[in-house]
Amino acid sequence: MFKTASRHPLLRPDIWGPSSSNRFWTRNTHNTSLSRFAKMHFPTQIAGKPVGPVGYGMMGITYWNPMPFEDAEKPLKAALDNGANLWNGGTLYGPPDRHSLHLVKHYFGAHPSDASKVVLSVKGCYDAMTQTANNRPEQIRAEVDRCLSILDGCKTIDLFQCARQSPDTPVEEQARTLAALIKEGKIGSYGLSECSAETIRRAHAVHPVGAVEIELSVFSRHVLVPGGVRDTCRELGIPVLAYSPLDRGWLTGQIRKPEDVPAHVRVFPRFQSPAFEQNVKLAEAVAAVAERRGDTSAQVALAWVRAQGALPIPGATSVDKILDNTKFITLTQAELEELQVAIDKTEIVGERFPEVYWSGLNL
Repeated sequence: MFKTASRHPLLRPDIWGPSSSNRFWTRNTHNTSLSRFAKMHFPTQIAGKPVGPVGYGMMGITYWNPMPFEDAEKPLKAALDNGANLWNGGTLYGPPDRHSLHLVKHYFGAHPSDASKVVLSVKGCYDAMTQTANNRPEQIRAEVDRCLSILDGCKTIDLFQCARQSPDTPVEEQARTLAALIKEGKIGSYGLSECSAETIRRAHAVHPVGAVEIELSVFSRHVLVPGGVRDTCRELGIPVLAYSPLDRGWLTGQIRKPEDVPAHVRVFPRFQSPAFEQNVKLAEAVAAVAERRGDTSAQVALAWVRAQGALPIPGATSVDKILDNTKFITLTQAELEELQVAIDKTEIVGERFPEVYWSGLNL
């Protein structure tokens, strides 16, 4: 389905073309007026394999409101059939006997021919109940072996990430362990998640980092500071994966008043009063651009993430939302600058996560 980067069916060749390395999609600025964003490009390959312009986050299927695996086949199939062939799962997305890897095993048991089309990213070495990371070499090896045992040969692990950095384990030690697992053929590449620019450089000096997964959205822009995570990844040629690109629903266009916030999201500070009344202004600015274009807020928000040089990996459990998220659009320079004006004048109130999560962020 995805033979070469230059033939991706969802990308218009008059606007986007492969970079010189063929690892990123970059804007053909001779065909557009987007000179301000000319150097921005988003990944087209992960672990040496082609990926579409949007990925698929698997957390919602097995974590918040777990779906029966038979029902979960439909959103997974819809994601793959519409170009979202990077699947981002984790051992922390559900109980030990029913998380992302068990779902992947079930899906490829029912659809074995799809396995070669999917680029599978797996996060592990993290206890979601205690919010603690364990990235010691023996734990990483045990976690990868458990994942492979669950998959039972139905799918390779193309990218493995320790979900959070562990303060008591130097990242160099983590990188050496993962590099050995790559050499042994147990994983295709390794990534870093929720990390700092310094951590990226330290790991990359040991073994090239395959991808960096960070939170990035119109609401969460901390990685875009000069010399930060985005700039470091661009310098080193590391693909950036953007989790929560719709900011847990803020940028879907469906949250207009506090009552619209799903119960499991209300613990996040940005959705609580008085933060809500301030933050909704930026969501409304995104919705205004979307309405004028005839697109959805989610499509505009995902296009904005791509314009920052990252591959968005939104999650969804309904086929309709997946079809919405996978519709590929680009924003004009005027639209990007309109959003920038709204960003500049709307101070986001509230942290990204509740305080219990803070110890594992930006390490």
